[in-house]
Amino acid sequence: MTLPSPAELLPKMAGALIGHLNQRQIAEPRFIGIRTGGVWVAQALLEALGNAAPLGVLDVSFYRDDFTQSGLHPQVQPSELPFEIEGQHLVLIDDVLMSGRTIRAALNELFDYGRPASVTLVCLFDLNARDLPIRPDVVGATLSLPANQRIKLSGPTPLTLELQTLAN
Repeated sequence: MTLPSPAELLPKMAGALIGHLNQRQIAEPRFIGIRTGGVWVAQALLEALGNAAPLGVLDVSFYRDDFTQSGLHPQVQPSELPFEIEGQHLVLIDDVLMSGRTIRAALNELFDYGRPASVTLVCLFDLNARDLPIRPDVVGATLSLPANQRIKLSGPTPLTLELQTLAN
């Protein structure tokens, strides 16, 4: 399987996001990337949009429902939100949507900071493998992979993709 490159997907995503925001009459959204891949995608997307807005960074490690099973990732860092959440229109960006659990954790964390007016979800890839009813508003590509395959994003510059096969 050949994966589309981020360089191919990001301009289309930027156009789709502009259309989505215009349709919803959202003029000044606040952008938040989920660490780490979502931050890289958010930075590239803001660049594609020609937008110099501050970027919020969310580390959802403490909000994951599998925290007690998988333990704490050694690279946990605090979230950085350089703007208010209360009443704001947020654009939440992640690299790969798989089960939906990372997005659920991100929403839980965001609501601890305040109640946003809306949240638009943007993902580079949707793997069609959800455990939760969460779907992106803007997506670069939708793929269905075998259970033993994952997509790994490397970055931040350039953004590159690798299809990985997990050991059995």
